[in-house]
Amino acid sequence: MYSLNKDKRLGFGTSSVFFTAISTILGAILFLRFGFAVGTLGFGGAVLIVILGHLVTIPTALAISEIATNKKVEGGGAYYIVSRSFGLNIGTTIGIALYLSQAISVAFYIIAFTESFEPVFNWVNESYGLILPRQAVSLPAMALLSILILTKGAGYGMKALYVVVILLFGSIILFFAGTATGAATSEIQGFSGMFKNMDDFFLVFAIIFPAFTGMAAGLGLSGDLKNPGKSIPNGTIWATFAGMIIYVIIIWKLAVSASADELINEQLIMSRIGMYGWLAIPIGLAASTISSAIGSILVAPRTLQALGSDESFPFKNVNRFFAKGQAETNEPFNAAIISIIIAFVFVALGSVNSVAIIISMFFMVTYGAICLISFLNHFGSDPSYRPTFRSKWYFSLIGFLLSIWLMFKINPFYAWVSIIIMVLIYLGISKYHKNRSGLQSIFKGAIFQLNRRIQIYLQKSGNVQKAESWRPSAICVSTNSLDRDAAFRFLNWVSYKYGFGTYIYLVEGFYTKDTHRQARTILKKLLLRSGNRNNSVYLDTIISPSYTSALAQAIQLPGISGMANNMVIFEYDKKNITELKTIIDNFYLTLAGNYDVCILGSSEKKIQPKSPIHVWIRSFDYENSNLMILLSYIIWGHPDWQQSSIKIFEICKAHEIDATRDNLVELVKSGRIPITPQNIEIIQKDEAVSSKKLINEKSQEAGLTIIGIRPEHLDIYEIDLFKGYDNIGNVIFVNSHEVKEIE
Repeated sequence: MYSLNKDKRLGFGTSSVFFTAISTILGAILFLRFGFAVGTLGFGGAVLIVILGHLVTIPTALAISEIATNKKVEGGGAYYIVSRSFGLNIGTTIGIALYLSQAISVAFYIIAFTESFEPVFNWVNESYGLILPRQAVSLPAMALLSILILTKGAGYGMKALYVVVILLFGSIILFFAGTATGAATSEIQGFSGMFKNMDDFFLVFAIIFPAFTGMAAGLGLSGDLKNPGKSIPNGTIWATFAGMIIYVIIIWKLAVSASADELINEQLIMSRIGMYGWLAIPIGLAASTISSAIGSILVAPRTLQALGSDESFPFKNVNRFFAKGQAETNEPFNAAIISIIIAFVFVALGSVNSVAIIISMFFMVTYGAICLISFLNHFGSDPSYRPTFRSKWYFSLIGFLLSIWLMFKINPFYAWVSIIIMVLIYLGISKYHKNRSGLQSIFKGAIFQLNRRIQIYLQKSGNVQKAESWRPSAICVSTNSLDRDAAFRFLNWVSYKYGFGTYIYLVEGFYTKDTHRQARTILKKLLLRSGNRNNSVYLDTIISPSYTSALAQAIQLPGISGMANNMVIFEYDKKNITELKTIIDNFYLTLAGNYDVCILGSSEKKIQPKSPIHVWIRSFDYENSNLMILLSYIIWGHPDWQQSSIKIFEICKAHEIDATRDNLVELVKSGRIPITPQNIEIIQKDEAVSSKKLINEKSQEAGLTIIGIRPEHLDIYEIDLFKGYDNIGNVIFVNSHEVKEIE
């Protein structure tokens, strides 16, 4: 990343943050639209807008203060906070949208600035019959502002800001000192007079809301603050609360000083109310809009500079150009040029009404993201999150939910446009920066805490394993992962939709630096190999002197789900049955822990798209049969088997055929297993024909054959129990330690 020269700060303090924010909060909307809001909705309705807007901005201000005191805040303001909390890909997405909003806001405020010259425009029209375009004032004003920022930098910009803030507060004081108009009739007379036309509430809210977006303006100075951890919280919170109080007082003054018709129809009604209003209010409007424009033109280039320093864009030269600072103070000269060009384009257009809504949307997304960061950090309980200022998690949650809700209440179309634009930006950034953290980084801590609390609750309540709610929590320890992947594939089938799977590669030996390094290397290979599949298996490695010791260690620990393991999977190559000796020796180890066991005989025979799953039930498979049927259904849920079907075969005595069929049909029907009666075949037991022969004949085309085994048979036949299945493909031998219920 390109250096931002972070030690070269201008040394601004809390007052800089406060004045940058308050000058934007008390902006054009206050002078041009608050009268319309009061006249349309009444005093109570206008105050309700202020309250609702601050239910977003106050939690955001508190969240900003909290996050800013958790770690060192560098240049980039809100972008820096979001990117260092959510990851660079999401931070860049929001940062680009935020930057465009800030740059276009400069044009918005300059255009609003021209409204303060309305008396001049009227005088020229009356005296000379000329109708001057607003650009006659806005373009020169934009040019002068640009020269100030490019030649003098943020230091002079801040000095100019102090001057215009003084003028701004002076005009507001003169407004309060004024008297009512001749047609004034106070509407603060009971509930009916305070609230009216509430059907238009969100229409008016959409017009007023940009006034609330100034709260985060001071964040953009983060790279130039002497102590961001102190100045950002204090300046932002004081500006937010001061702005809210001033808003309410101005609404009251408007409500008691002019009639509803005057408030709605006269854009500069404040000039008729204030003392020397004909002069003070245009000056106040000019001061508010130019101060807001200065605030935005100071903030936008610093956001773009931070984006460039993080190499956010796909061209190195572009990133270097944006990141480059000027002189010892690291002034974002290049980024300022780009911001000024964007502002000039929109000033020349003369109207940004539609764009202003999208600006509000992007600000809302930013506010919502900041509140979400705070909430997730509270809920995630990350030990590295140690802010010196603490908000409340429920404030942050309210701010996040209201931000999203208000976006759609203001304008659903523009809300979707904003979201779609940001999704497209995110997809593009993620494609370019594949190695940077993305969406998964947002919820990592919260998901961890949620899972931890759920598992602790389940353990305490004693409901972890109930027969009626059985689901597989399977584990497989293997030494053949790099040679063949049959065991991994089977475990993935079992855990894809309904269960949990842990696949552990055994590195035989003692724990040393060399074996640890070997284990990490193998794990990377396994993760890379499994990355392009429908993988639902957790992969890991274990270092142990023997397979038995590794298995004994692994099965005793809970799986990644937090559930205790309840199934052990072994695997051998049907062409190399000598591997079965190790499996048989360790089979008895699993019996001590009451684990279900699946022994997979893997075949080189490829599974065709429509290859069925065959389940074979024999007279001694009472305890195994339900688990075998459940496993067939669970495996069938994996995409590898989406075109296949399940077929059950049961071998029984002649006089039991009808009852066996009825029982099986009722079992799959009541258990809602997708097996049709046509796929249930009952075979009469013939002492002259072995079950192995029947299975070889009828399951030649099966993709997977499931067969039950019992420990006592393993004692007698040992390896021979698994021989004789040469005509079929992959076969699973299942032993259930108890009968599973199918309900």
